[in-house]
Amino acid sequence: MKKIAVLTSGGDAPGMNAAIRAVVRKAAYHGIDVVGIKHGYDGLIKGSMENLDLGSVGGIIQRGGTHLNSARCPEFKEDAVQQRGIDNMREAGIEGLVVIGGDGSYRGALDLVKKGFPVVGVPGTIDNDVPGTEYTIGFDTALNTVVESIDKIRDTATSHENSFIVEVMGRDAGDIALWAGLAAGAETVLIPEEDYNLDDIVARLDRGAARGKKHSIIIVAEGVMSGNELAKLLYEKTGKETRVSVLGHIQRGGSPTARDRVLASQFGAHAVELLMEGKSGRAVGIRNHQVIDYDMPEAFEKNHEADVSLYTLMKELSI
Repeated sequence: MKKIAVLTSGGDAPGMNAAIRAVVRKAAYHGIDVVGIKHGYDGLIKGSMENLDLGSVGGIIQRGGTHLNSARCPEFKEDAVQQRGIDNMREAGIEGLVVIGGDGSYRGALDLVKKGFPVVGVPGTIDNDVPGTEYTIGFDTALNTVVESIDKIRDTATSHENSFIVEVMGRDAGDIALWAGLAAGAETVLIPEEDYNLDDIVARLDRGAARGKKHSIIIVAEGVMSGNELAKLLYEKTGKETRVSVLGHIQRGGSPTARDRVLASQFGAHAVELLMEGKSGRAVGIRNHQVIDYDMPEAFEKNHEADVSLYTLMKELSI
């Protein structure tokens, strides 16, 4: 294999740049040229490409976001559009593609594989919701950002003796809310994977108040409901107001943690190795501290599952 390409797709995640860097430098080590495709699948069908060399990826390992940019591209679901992307790559002499992204990115990658073009997927999403891998690039950084924010919110909650609802990202997966809740000592966490009981939330607040606790932190994943909706429900139930903080896109930004940089470097390098071995339709991941790869369709055949043991532990420790 003489030339490969790399693109980032979907929502940006801290560590994507580290993965791009790893792809370029691992390929260069083996004498393979790399082309960067700008703006994800949209750039692929428009032929928006740039040659990447060692200098192109110098000084980006510590940067958040993605050097190659990202964009949504609904039209990529069409067969003719996918074929246009393949034709553009073949015209440029590209023989394989590394796709860095989440669920939607993998679906686009698999469509290319079905049309005979070699593709390997690297999981990059803060939601940590790609089945087949225990962790995705960006999750650890987003988690630390959320915990730091909650720590600061708790200072205000303590000072003013208020209860706060913190809304975090997680449309279909509650890993950010769950892990952050446990790490920050939240009293209640609501995630899409587990049913919630409003009376139980109120009971927890009442138990805390009975022992002299003046404030509480409630974390809700956006896939359950908005923070404002929860505040309204609690007010109707208790007559007490709660403050709401929506962390929003701050969770996606920032310099990646050391863990995300290492993980991204391992994933990017392994993706290049797979293409060199002539493998396609594989997804890179980590299980039991070992970098692995598996058939990409596995990422769609299973639903993301939250760690129930962590959820149980959080409830026990927030008694």
